[in-house]
Amino acid sequence: MRKDIIKNKIKEIQESLELIKNNLPDSFDKFQNLGIIKDGIYKRMEFSIENLIDIFYIINSDLDIGIPEDDSSMIDNLYSKNIININTRNLMKNMKGFRNLLVHRYGKIDDKLAYMFIEENINDFHSIIKCIENIMKKY
Repeated sequence: MRKDIIKNKIKEIQESLELIKNNLPDSFDKFQNLGIIKDGIYKRMEFSIENLIDIFYIINSDLDIGIPEDDSSMIDNLYSKNIININTRNLMKNMKGFRNLLVHRYGKIDDKLAYMFIEENINDFHSIIKCIENIMKKY
């Protein structure tokens, strides 16, 4: 398994999460007025989620699980082969959905929903990273 690449991606995620946490205000009212900082938070979230997806593609490939049709089928493949548990599967699907919102509807994002998602789900990255670290120990 390409553990060095995975570890570098985890480090990038952790750096992005730290930046997000340091710049995420404690209320939506403050968040909606952040301007370019808000855009940076969105981009760091998008980047972090894409890194998670990349990591799972690496795991899928290195464990020779098969060629998935898309991100969702790749996540389902890892779950069906007992590489990830149901919690990680659901967290990843949730993250992927938010990433799609950021990528495909940028400029039309409901800032309130986005703020709530970030605030409520930012710690989910830690659970997913823990799962990845466990996979690297196992394989």
